[in-house]
Amino acid sequence: MIEMLNVSKSYTLRGGRQQILNGATIKLPWQNVGVLGRNGAGKSTILRLLAGIEEPDGGIIRRHKTLSWPLGFRGSFHRELSGMENVRFVARIYGQNTEEMVQKVQDFAELGKFFYEPFRTYSSGMGARLAFGVSMAVDFEVYLIDEIMAVGDARFRAKSKQAFHDRLPHSRLVMVSHSMSNLREYCQTGLVVHNGIMTYYEDLEEAIDRYNKLNE
Repeated sequence: MIEMLNVSKSYTLRGGRQQILNGATIKLPWQNVGVLGRNGAGKSTILRLLAGIEEPDGGIIRRHKTLSWPLGFRGSFHRELSGMENVRFVARIYGQNTEEMVQKVQDFAELGKFFYEPFRTYSSGMGARLAFGVSMAVDFEVYLIDEIMAVGDARFRAKSKQAFHDRLPHSRLVMVSHSMSNLREYCQTGLVVHNGIMTYYEDLEEAIDRYNKLNE
């Protein structure tokens, strides 16, 4: 469903450059993939690369399915527009029925009167709930998830999990999480990122075992 061909990505830091990927070549199949790696390994960067939010320094990324933006990503929301106005903007970009999408997001995100307030007034959690609601209102073939399960109270987290379960028959997930229970619940395969190298495992448990050894 996704191919990366000789992909490299790095960032300039005070102490030099941090290499996230160094000539990575990998093909992810039509499976739910859990992405594991130590803090700073570049897991979130990889999701942004897959989504097209960031460009690699070199190499090619081929997407054979429609991919979401990373769930919880709020970079596309305009700070001065209300939640509702931001939803309308996204609906037009993705060719969705505007009024239907506004209603879906309003019902799902449960922001109350803040749905009509400028996005700059939102707390981090409120922004994440809006982003999650927008993501769930568009039917993607592959959802990119970055620790989004922690958003909201227990009831909202339960609703979020149910939303994923409802999509599993016809969609797939690429999930970054430090929760092994979340990865085991949703994913069958694993991708371990370490020192600029990605290694794909057909068995998630093998990926978890490799990740645990990195932390010993």
